[in-house]
Parts: sequence; structure tokens; C-alpha cells
Amino acid sequence: MSDQDTIYKTDALIAEDIDAYLETHQHKSLLRFITCGSVDDGKSTLIGRLLYDSKMIFEDQLEALHADSKKVGTQGQEIDFALLVDGLAAEREQGITIDVAYRFFATEKRKFIVADCPGHEQYTRNMFTGASTADLAVILIDARKGVLVQTRRHSYLCNLIGIKNIVLAVNKMDLIDYDQAKYDAIVADYAAFAAEIGIKSFTAMPISGFKGDNITANSENTPWYAGKPLIEHLETVELDNTTDQAKPFRLPVQWVNRPNLDFRGFSGLISTGSVKPGDAIRVLPSGKTSTVTKVVTLDGDLDEAVASQSVTVCLADEIDCSRGSVIATADNPSEASDQFEATIVWMDDDALHVGRSYWLKLGTQMVSATVQQPKYT
Repeated sequence: MSDQDTIYKTDALIAEDIDAYLETHQHKSLLRFITCGSVDDGKSTLIGRLLYDSKMIFEDQLEALHADSKKVGTQGQEIDFALLVDGLAAEREQGITIDVAYRFFATEKRKFIVADCPGHEQYTRNMFTGASTADLAVILIDARKGVLVQTRRHSYLCNLIGIKNIVLAVNKMDLIDYDQAKYDAIVADYAAFAAEIGIKSFTAMPISGFKGDNITANSENTPWYAGKPLIEHLETVELDNTTDQAKPFRLPVQWVNRPNLDFRGFSGLISTGSVKPGDAIRVLPSGKTSTVTKVVTLDGDLDEAVASQSVTVCLADEIDCSRGSVIATADNPSEASDQFEATIVWMDDDALHVGRSYWLKLGTQMVSATVQQPKYT
């Protein structure tokens, strides 16, 4: 075999390895999570540490981090990991997070999108925006301060929006000399509050985002902690992606697909449930019924489509159905009503006014709604 043949063979093996890696990476599960809690609990520092330890920082970024840490950092001559996330000038000047910052990183087992949410009370609405798409919340507590008002507020909002996986990360353990008694007292205090607001379970762990304790590996400084390090927990936590699929079928119609006289379909993202040809459906709010004839996608017709898939549904009958309508299971449709109760997270600077007409985003349509007197705030 000539040297040239050896080169070709080596290149082929490298290409094969790259293809195999990309294939594996493409099929990794994705976890969206947020860090939240009170101001200065170390949220940005923790995310910076995760990016740093997962080796998701380029050399030029690392050089800039070292330079910025000396110039505007808050850790003396050591690396200020928060600067990897806090990019706004106002954030660096004040040493706080103002806007939600999204960062991507990956390990051998899973891909992650993390939202660094501000802890200051003034920016609570920014935190709630970040929480709206999260599968898991890491609620940080400064080990020196314990459970604060903003800790409770963020926990309540995470529970309200339906985040089931909660990690209670007691941070800055290095500043209390890794005291187990103080850690246990904080966890007990939080557990009592969590039970009051309906949080059924959470995973507690003692960490130091700055020093790296219990982030990627169990720390020698906390021999009394027998749980997983944070990154291992994030890699292995089970995500319940089948809940929406088990619910009754709901498809808010986004667009009536009518390219020619021979085709008429209703396109949208399936919110819950599943649909297949032959299924009986009911269109809301009109209440008209029909049967599904085809489930069409760009890649061809499907035998069945499930929640989170974007599809075009064709019906056997020419019934009134347009943008804003909801296609539902015929024998288990949504309830149609002109009034309902809801818990509202009010995000505007101006106060809510009873009796005023507001725009309500309802599925794929905008309707006007009037707010009655709240029962409690």
C-alpha cells in the first residue's frame, strides 16, 4: 500500500468518525432549563462555570474573559465566570443580570439551552419570560442569606407555569466553610415553603459556582453530600415528553392551505393529543363535525401525527373552518365559553384596570377581553 493510499484511508476513517459523532449529537435529547432566585445568588457565575467546564468556550473568548475579569470582574484577579453571560454594559457596571440571556452547551449525553434570568425584583417579568419554555428550574440560594422573598416569588412562578423538575442549589458554600448544619437548615426552610405552594418534590444540592464544588464532580469539601453533581443530574433527569400526547387532540388552525381547487387543508401546530386518517373531529367554536382524510406534511402524508408536530389536516366535508378555529376530538372537544377564571402574571408597568378591554391572544387569534374584579392578589 502506497503512502497516498494510507492518507486516503486515514481521511476516510476521520470522515466516518465525524459523521458518527454528528449523527450521535443530532439525536441527543435537549433540556431547556433556567437559573433563578434572588439577586446576587450567583446565577450568571454558575452558568459561566457550566460553559467553562463543558469546554464550550473558544480560545479567543477565554482570552477576553481573562482580560475582562481583571478589568471589570468582581473576583479580584480570579476568573469572573458571570462575564460569560452578562454582556450588557449596564450589567457589568452594576454586577447584576438585567435581561434574559440564553446560552447553548452540550455534554456527551445531552444538549442544553439555559436561560440566565435576572434576580432583581424589578426584572421579575424577564424571569417569567425565560421560565415559559423551560423543562427544569435551578433555584439558587446564597448560603449566607438563606431563603429570601425573591426566592419564594421565583419558586411560585416556576410552579405556576408548570415546571415539575426543580433543583434547589444552595450556592456559595465556600463562604460558609461548607457547613452541613446551615445547609440542612436552608433545605428544611425551603421544603416547608415548597409544600405550602404545591411543589411536590425538588432536588437539593450544596454547590459553589465560583469554586466548582459539586458542579461536574462530587466535591471533597462536602463528604456528607451523597447526591449527584449538578451536571450529572441535568444529564440524567427524566423529561416527560408524552404528557401532551396523552391528552385529547387539539389543533389551533394557523392557516387555511388552499393552493388549488383540488386541495383544502388546515395547517397548524398540534398542541395536544394525536390525529390520524379516519378520526372523527369537531371544529370549534362552530361545533361542526367531520372526518380526517389525510395528514399532510412537506415530507409526505403521515399515518399518525402527535403533539408538537406541524401538519396540514384534510377533512372529508366542506365545513366552516378558518384561522383561529380549533380542530378537536369529536367526542371530547374543548369547552367553548365567553368567560373563564385564570391566574394572571401581570407584566406591564401600568396597573391592570377592571372593566377595561384588553387584547387576549387565544390560540392563533386575537380577541378582546374585559377583566372583572380580581378575587385576590
